[in-house]
Amino acid sequence: MGFSKEFLWGSASAAYQVEGAYNEDGKALGIWDALSEGHVRYGENGETACDHYHRYKEDVAIMKELGMKSYRFSVSWPRVMCAKGVVNEKGLEFYKNLVDELVAAGIEPLVTLYHWDQPMWMHEMGGWRTEQVVEAFVEYTRVVVDALSDKVTYWMTINEPQLVAGFGYLNGTHAPFVKEPENLKAVTRNIMLSHGRAVQTIREFAKLSPKIGFAPTGSCFLPLGDKPEDVEEARRRTYESEAVDGNTWWADPIVLGQVPAFLRDALSEEDMKVIHQPLDFFGFNIYTAIQYWDDGMVNPYVFDGQPRTSFDWPIAPECLYYATKFHYERYGLPILITENGMANADFVMLDGKVHDPQRTDFIHRYLKELKKAVDEGIPVIGYQYWSILDNFEWAQGYERRFGLVYVDFRTKERTIKDSAFFYAEVIRTNGECL
Repeated sequence: MGFSKEFLWGSASAAYQVEGAYNEDGKALGIWDALSEGHVRYGENGETACDHYHRYKEDVAIMKELGMKSYRFSVSWPRVMCAKGVVNEKGLEFYKNLVDELVAAGIEPLVTLYHWDQPMWMHEMGGWRTEQVVEAFVEYTRVVVDALSDKVTYWMTINEPQLVAGFGYLNGTHAPFVKEPENLKAVTRNIMLSHGRAVQTIREFAKLSPKIGFAPTGSCFLPLGDKPEDVEEARRRTYESEAVDGNTWWADPIVLGQVPAFLRDALSEEDMKVIHQPLDFFGFNIYTAIQYWDDGMVNPYVFDGQPRTSFDWPIAPECLYYATKFHYERYGLPILITENGMANADFVMLDGKVHDPQRTDFIHRYLKELKKAVDEGIPVIGYQYWSILDNFEWAQGYERRFGLVYVDFRTKERTIKDSAFFYAEVIRTNGECL
């Protein structure tokens, strides 16, 4: 069957991780700007990052050279809304210009409204703990939709709500770096309500007929064998977790309108009328999988010496097949891979190039598994490699390199990696070279 002619081959980024220009042109401080000191591995920050804010034309030209059909990026809430109720027109202009540049290059813009950079003014009002965040997020959504929806069709509301809540408010490893388990369900409710109201806002005000989803993550279990009962056991375990970082916590209420028993004290019937909105696709971020379980104990180490990325994540290509299969069969929506990629120990070599055969092999193996799902008739509409550029990798700083394009963070010089040229061939042949 193969990939459709309209398949959205592309790559992804997030505003705080690439833009820099943290205090330019009227931008307000976000929670990562103001609160990250002492929480990043080597004391680094995203103040300049990849300088994408000033170099976006160069970056779009690279995407065009590689044949990208789409680009998933996020809008910075504090860049657009510099205070409660106050639009920063200069910040909004950046995204208008970026979208114009993408469209002129024949690249479909895929917009994510929230990828972890909440404004400090909102955090000081209570952040995701307070229901006031819902109206503020709706106002921000309306501003972005008014500005961009004449050229943007694809929208994602919130990236990885699992980590917004779990890393931000439970274990404190991401901004705002607090440990408040007592607030976890309130945070969950406000994120979900913000998602639902944002979907309603996009549908009401978008100028082009919108296609809307969100971008969760979550564990995928691999079968221990190839028998049907092995697959069903892996499926069951993929959705059985009651943890905030699980699939069921978020996707069941948002997509199915079903509230798991462990959230029934947090979400009312009235809440669900807002939260459960019709979506056009199921986006998800997937990097690895869990294979072994024994007497209820999960062990992610499939075997001694298992291949791993430089983030220490097991390389498990089959996860792209099984997560796609399981999510489609459970949620019934076309699938968009919103993130998939690997961190590698990349550097510019003596010949001036970046040779990253591990990433080339990673992309090849994972996409073969995605093609298997497509060939079985699962409607997959696109794949976004994470990420287009080496970038600021949150609490890990600049050490972990995921990019198809190498960035020298001292000079901001870009170097296209070997893996990017391989991916360009995949795009050119629409996956037939796999």
